[in-house]
Amino acid sequence: MQLSNKPLILSNASEIVAIKSKDSKSHLRMSDQELILINNGSLILKNGKIADILDYPVTQANSPISEPFILMDVTKKTVIPGLVDSHTHISFAGDREDELEMKLKGLSYLEILKRGGGILRTVKATRKANVEKLIEIGKENANIMLRHGTTTIEAKSGYGLDTKSEVKQLEAIKELGDVCINSIIPTYLGAHAIPPEFSNNRKDYIDLIIDEAIPEISKKRLARFIDVFCEEGVYSVDEAREILLAGKKSGLRPKIHADEIVRTGGAQLAAEVEAISADHLLMTDDDGFQALADVGVIPVLLPGTTFSLMKNKHPKARWMIDKFDLPVALATDLNPNCFCYSMLHIITLACFTMKMTPAEALIAATSNSAAAIGLNQNIGSIEKGKQADLVVLDAPNFKYIPYRFGSASLVDTVIKKGKVVAANRPALVQTNK
Repeated sequence: MQLSNKPLILSNASEIVAIKSKDSKSHLRMSDQELILINNGSLILKNGKIADILDYPVTQANSPISEPFILMDVTKKTVIPGLVDSHTHISFAGDREDELEMKLKGLSYLEILKRGGGILRTVKATRKANVEKLIEIGKENANIMLRHGTTTIEAKSGYGLDTKSEVKQLEAIKELGDVCINSIIPTYLGAHAIPPEFSNNRKDYIDLIIDEAIPEISKKRLARFIDVFCEEGVYSVDEAREILLAGKKSGLRPKIHADEIVRTGGAQLAAEVEAISADHLLMTDDDGFQALADVGVIPVLLPGTTFSLMKNKHPKARWMIDKFDLPVALATDLNPNCFCYSMLHIITLACFTMKMTPAEALIAATSNSAAAIGLNQNIGSIEKGKQADLVVLDAPNFKYIPYRFGSASLVDTVIKKGKVVAANRPALVQTNK
């Protein structure tokens, strides 16, 4: 770990993956041509920011800065932006490993939910857990994600499904933001399912969300976003609209689980309420894609979820990009049903199952994912003046990410705000006087 406050220089990278700057709509980046690939270049990191990007190797003798610095040799390695996971559920109690056998026997997600499994099973365990336990679990998950190169995480509640338990989960997530190296961005997802005690009176639970939970969460500033699982058998479009608009009125920006299992019109609702993102979109049609494009809603695709649900159908990433020029983002959807820590694995799945190019997938996992949580002006790309969140890969170029699938982690070193925070392999480091 780098404890010094001296500037850090990464020198002689085989490849630095930078992104062209844009004055407006800076997240609309899906083309390979948006990348700037710098070979044998260097990065100067100072005061937590990217101070300069150089096209030559820096040595002790030719350094462009006169002050004391730390020099890290990254020869034969690739530097990419810190990975941004814009859809996760990292803080919960209980596991559901046995549900794999149910899926292998042909039970659907909604059928498992009806049997008391799925979300409702996790709700039981999470309600029983105290806030300290939820912090412990969330921190463990975040630390593993950090070693996989994820420097920023969006974290949803949604496993409490009553005001007290949802607040408890969000308080744990808020604490994670203080104790974790990763940046943690909180989202309120009280409308993740209908809790069993309200199964015969769903309107009362929706009223509880609107009249009790949202005001308390907003007053305590426990969340930045509000999300709803808009799906057949869960929350209808009308119910989701009512909840999202109530959250928006209280200062929570809308997000939405849309069209994952059946087409409900969730994508159109995302556009209507001006959500920052619409996630899943497995069943969305062209009208839905056009609505997202018209308003500028970012599609967050979750190929790990379709993989874990053993679906033969995948989100139409290629169609979204080529026909509608949508700025696709990627995320793990880490949760008890899709226990994936690695955004590099998600990049691989995006290439192999959704036909995204390696460049598109990397942009989707960094710059566009940062845009899906409103942070793309500060993180998600290697640009002068941006926060120095970086990953050094043990690879000659970024295309090795999907190419070397199934191998040991390619992550060599993780840098957060200009400091080394995780190192899977020792690096050659020098410091000048």
